[in-house]
Amino acid sequence: MTVDAELPAGVPGIDVPRLAGWLAHALPGSGRITAVDLISGGRSNLTYRIVLDDGGRGGPDAGRHVVLRRPPLGHVLPTAHDMGREYRVLSALGPRTAVPVPTTLAFCDDESVIGAPFYLMDHVTGRVLREVEDAAGLTPEQAAGLSERLAEALAAIHLVDVDAVGLGDFGRPEGYMARQLRRWGKQWDASQEAIRAAGAVHDVPEYDRLAARLAERLPAGGRAALVHGDFRLDNALVRLEPAPRIAAVVDWEMSTLGDPLSDLGLTLVYWAQADDPDAERLPVGASVTTAPGFFTRREFTERYAALTGFDLADIDFYVAFACFKLAVILEGIHARFLQNATVGEGFDQIGDAVPILVSRAHRILDSGSPW
Repeated sequence: MTVDAELPAGVPGIDVPRLAGWLAHALPGSGRITAVDLISGGRSNLTYRIVLDDGGRGGPDAGRHVVLRRPPLGHVLPTAHDMGREYRVLSALGPRTAVPVPTTLAFCDDESVIGAPFYLMDHVTGRVLREVEDAAGLTPEQAAGLSERLAEALAAIHLVDVDAVGLGDFGRPEGYMARQLRRWGKQWDASQEAIRAAGAVHDVPEYDRLAARLAERLPAGGRAALVHGDFRLDNALVRLEPAPRIAAVVDWEMSTLGDPLSDLGLTLVYWAQADDPDAERLPVGASVTTAPGFFTRREFTERYAALTGFDLADIDFYVAFACFKLAVILEGIHARFLQNATVGEGFDQIGDAVPILVSRAHRILDSGSPW
């Protein structure tokens, strides 16, 4: 690879000349960087498309496309955004399981290159379906097919033989939910400090009571499995032809070994339905699932149960816990927004979702049902 003055301009979070120099050694012969673009939609780790020169045989976008992932700018919660873990789980799953993931290329833990650890993976062709407008041209049959494939992908993750793929030490599944409660409580406190440091206040009534209620309902045991940590439709790249399928599950930054029903709970929190009350609609997640043909939350859960055989008697707890977890995550993003350390659009509405999630969790615990 030639590092010269013809490199494209940088974007926030990427030092192109330093990246080019590193790439020359990490992927010899990969070609000169001709374009670097921030891929929109990321509210946590930042994802970039890197175009590498094809030897002048085409236009500026005609070369090889790879993807770079790095932590967010600004306020970063402790223990979050571990690029090494994300790289490891993708590398383990890709060649040996039925879980669809991108092919990893190289990892860099030298922060002097772009200011943070990062890794590269092959670009996967596919669509991100997020807003209901993305369903234009999607038939109900295709929507149902995608719902089915997504349930299959989640089940495939949770049925991975972690020892066989080298992930047996990827986490400590014993006591996972109790540690999760403590971890996210600490993250909440850290975000509150960051918000105060930015000269702001974000009062969320009933947060403390929710944390206490969840502590009282913690499951005594629970299954142990690989968990994604942020599984939802818009964290997947999909293809519709010749038949709907999941081309790749992405955004593995919070993956570990733990209780698989925590994944299912979060998927259900993100999953929007057309009959959801306006007061519970979130500015995150895939509103596309309100389009005709997509499974309801109950239907998705029933299909997952059929695929895994797991007991879902306590699903109300897991969905309420997922509301709590997502509220903490969004509070962290809100803190970065107040520090002017976010990249992209839509962050001004994130803080509004936090009290909605806390209220929704209380309602689920009160009723004993996520439906």
